[in-house]
Amino acid sequence: MKAPSIDNIFSNRKNLERILDNLKDGIIAHDIDRKIFYFNKKAEEITGYHREEVIGKDCHDAFGGPFCGSRCSFCGDQPLFLDTAEYPINIITRKGETRRLEMTATMMRDENDHKFGVLAAFRDVTDLFELRIKAKEMTGFSNIIGCDSKMVEVFRQITDVAGYDYPVHIFGETGTGKELVANAIHNESLRAGNPFVPINCGALPEGLIESELFGHVKGAFSGAIRDKKGRFELAHKGTIFLDEIAELPKLLQVKLLRFLQEGNFMKVGGEKTVSVDVRVVSATNRDLKKEVKKGRFREDLFYRLNVIPIQIPPIRERRSDIPLLVEHFLSQAPVIGGQRPVRIGKEALNILMDYNWPGNVRELQNAVQFAIVRCQGKVIHPEDLPLELKGFISEKPKRGPVRKLDAESVSAALTKTGGNKARAAKVLGVGRATLYRFLADHADEMQED
Repeated sequence: MKAPSIDNIFSNRKNLERILDNLKDGIIAHDIDRKIFYFNKKAEEITGYHREEVIGKDCHDAFGGPFCGSRCSFCGDQPLFLDTAEYPINIITRKGETRRLEMTATMMRDENDHKFGVLAAFRDVTDLFELRIKAKEMTGFSNIIGCDSKMVEVFRQITDVAGYDYPVHIFGETGTGKELVANAIHNESLRAGNPFVPINCGALPEGLIESELFGHVKGAFSGAIRDKKGRFELAHKGTIFLDEIAELPKLLQVKLLRFLQEGNFMKVGGEKTVSVDVRVVSATNRDLKKEVKKGRFREDLFYRLNVIPIQIPPIRERRSDIPLLVEHFLSQAPVIGGQRPVRIGKEALNILMDYNWPGNVRELQNAVQFAIVRCQGKVIHPEDLPLELKGFISEKPKRGPVRKLDAESVSAALTKTGGNKARAAKVLGVGRATLYRFLADHADEMQED
């Protein structure tokens, strides 16, 4: 029996569908009006939706929100048509599970080079992501540097909340990177292609903050020469980040509470209600519960904002991340005259590991930048560090720095390096002798791990 030709196979729609149904990637295709016209079996398996449920529907409606995370060429009012786009997304399946996908969206053109739709291929990488977390192989996530178990837990929380629109409140000391976490939540969500609008509630005069948040109409006050959109309106379909929320005046707390309850507000001097679709992420370096008890913050607003709390650990609680952060900051150093420090010396790194860092990541970045400028060679030495660290050095015992290791971070480093103690010591930012002493002193504890 003669085998069918390739042309005959592809001219048969059913055969083409069978080929696509045997791919390991999910495939979804929609036309220029976002109407879905193809959905293969792997797409059904990954999303939990049957093709009969989505064929013919708008891809922004079929899954309860834009399947592309608002990143495709068909999301904006004036779309920018890209031939190919690759990005990760988090989706909520029909069963309510959060899945992490790697997506590639390709513009489809006809024989006359006219655009007629998009073909999106996606692969479920949730299990791979979870394995990396369990194996403690992650050194960063969504522009956040860290591999300590406490930071890995923050990464997990970010992915867990990304698929939902519930308010998130981030607590962390000054300089821990609260805005980075807020931005990561936005980038991992289905709102990622839409605006991320930050505002520092403590950086604006009390008389201007209402206008900044909610906008004003022309003539509302002296100097209001035109209508102005506030941050909430600018963040429509996206995320607004309210940093230092504890500084928000009481009257504005009432207005924010009303918005969270009703989803609308009135501009300063306005009479019309404005409705916007915005996810609210807030942050503070102060304990809001204590602020509530002191009468400085409304209790009802606290519970509205604190639906999903995320706490960012300070550097002193994740010292094993300091070498990673230092290397990251060094890699960002500008090359001047073909010269720049390419590495940090062991003694200088030991000092950075032992310092308490009240300003956290921001202070560490400043210290590294200072050392880069001060350093005259290719290696940063203790004398290149800022004055406050030099004062810290003089207070230390002559025998050298005492390493502050714990069983969890040591176990993680050994797992990451396949049991190589020399490499594990580098990951932890300590000398080999220090690591060997720790292992000898904590042999029973490490065996239990």
